[in-house]
Amino acid sequence: MPLDGITLNLLKQELSEYIVGSRIEKIHQPSKDELVFHLRTRAGAYRLLISASANSPRLHLTANAPENPATPPMLCMLFRKHLTGAVITDIRQLGLDRVVFLDLAGTNEIGDSVTFTLCVEIMAKHSNIILVNSDGIIVDAVKRVDFTQSSVRQILPMFKYELPPRQGKLNLAEADPETAVAAIKKCTGKRLSGAILESIEGVSPLISREIAAFACGGDIGAGEIGGIYEERLLTKLSEIKNTLLSGGGTPTMLIRENVKPFDFTFMDVTQYGFTVTAREFESFSQLLDDFYYEKDRFERTKQRSQSLLKLLSNAAARAARKLQSRQAELEACADKDTLRINAELILANQYRLKKGSLFYDLENFYNNNESTRIPADPALSPAANAQKYFKEYRKAKTAEKMLGELIEQSEQELAYLESVIDSVNRADGYTELAEIRNELYEQGYLKRTKNDKSKKAKPMPPLEYVSDDGYTILVGRNNVQNDILTFKTAAKDDSWFHTQKIPGSHVVVIGNGDIIPELTCRQAAALAAYHSGGRESSQVAVDYTEVRSLKKPVGAKPGKVIYHTYNTMWVTPDRELCERLKKK
Repeated sequence: MPLDGITLNLLKQELSEYIVGSRIEKIHQPSKDELVFHLRTRAGAYRLLISASANSPRLHLTANAPENPATPPMLCMLFRKHLTGAVITDIRQLGLDRVVFLDLAGTNEIGDSVTFTLCVEIMAKHSNIILVNSDGIIVDAVKRVDFTQSSVRQILPMFKYELPPRQGKLNLAEADPETAVAAIKKCTGKRLSGAILESIEGVSPLISREIAAFACGGDIGAGEIGGIYEERLLTKLSEIKNTLLSGGGTPTMLIRENVKPFDFTFMDVTQYGFTVTAREFESFSQLLDDFYYEKDRFERTKQRSQSLLKLLSNAAARAARKLQSRQAELEACADKDTLRINAELILANQYRLKKGSLFYDLENFYNNNESTRIPADPALSPAANAQKYFKEYRKAKTAEKMLGELIEQSEQELAYLESVIDSVNRADGYTELAEIRNELYEQGYLKRTKNDKSKKAKPMPPLEYVSDDGYTILVGRNNVQNDILTFKTAAKDDSWFHTQKIPGSHVVVIGNGDIIPELTCRQAAALAAYHSGGRESSQVAVDYTEVRSLKKPVGAKPGKVIYHTYNTMWVTPDRELCERLKKK
């Protein structure tokens, strides 16, 4: 899954056609490790996303720019000061290493021309975005590295910028394939894929395995290469070199089980056989934007909502424990009739019973006069023991009635909290999270501080899609919006969709009195499955009915509805379909 040096080189060649000569209009910092540059060219506007996240470091043009915080961080303000209005004059790469430089030309506060270089280092947990001035001095960086973190290379303001240490590997864009094969054969103690990884700069483990599989149908020892295997290895390396020099390559995403993307590359991959599906893209930017969108959205939401998710998880755990305890108490009440029978048997036979007995052996006239032993309190008379059993019976009967209601309340509370957790996990920005917080304030799960003077945010509209048949499909973002959409926005004859027994959004097809076509129904069901807790599943059951069939129970939590007349269809969540149908 890492962005290797060869893919980065092809991406750099692609980006140079779009961003070289562009002017930086705006800079945003959606999260601590991300920067988004709004660029303007004669051909149009672009957004360049650069990430130094340990899990997904990269740079590419994006159509899914994340929401920005209300107050820009100090680093963002510093970058704006130096780079707003600057022109990108060049984009360079350090060999085939994962280091890219963006050269920028602008003017300072007094109008003098200045130049900067933005160094993008894509190196897993050591990834960084560093702004360097014309003298090679660091202005600042997304991640500062001091002497306590590294004794070799410090990344701090006013320090001289030093290149990351090189690994001494061969650059296929410059070296002959024959030289590369000779270097690989020298790694006699390694498997072929390991030798390729150690010798050739810019290849990922995926590509090294693919080269080995092409050359010899497996992963033999590097010292065993010879004859036809060596010829095939030379052919594959020559092919990759030609791809680099021509700026070609096929942006390809690898998808497992037709659902979950798990890797990407610039060439055909055959090592997985039929277990993996390949999906091609028009550009490497589109490939990376699509591949990382869902993963980054989840990570970004997790960062922003960590305290909220912790609160909700604790509340859900408490509700689950309370439900379990009440269910156990209800099970204990199931034997209440035995208490009543014991009392009646004692009363019927009290004339022959004496005080001080530990138990009474009596004939149970409710069960063919079979003998039964009833425990007794020796300190009480037979009549008092009977009254004790009657009291326990009435207590169990009352508890059974109350526990039924309490268990239903606990089940509804747990279902509500699970639906809120699902909404938080699917939230895509600060505004959506703010709406969920307001919902929790109103439901009493959060308390506003005395000094909280923040204004209630204006409610966001529901997500809007247009089916291939031309019908508008609305999707609620959270529980409160689900209620508004279902009971205020939708007409009685509109169609309503929701995942079966899975928390998710209410989905409404605005039918305008028409009979909804089957294609639109299936697309609405797919949207309901995607905007639910079943997003990662391959098959999800979705119920659908007319809005007139829905009822809101009195006093129910937001988002809760009941319905008895409905149909069900099974669909697969499809993000690509969602993106295509989303109203522009």
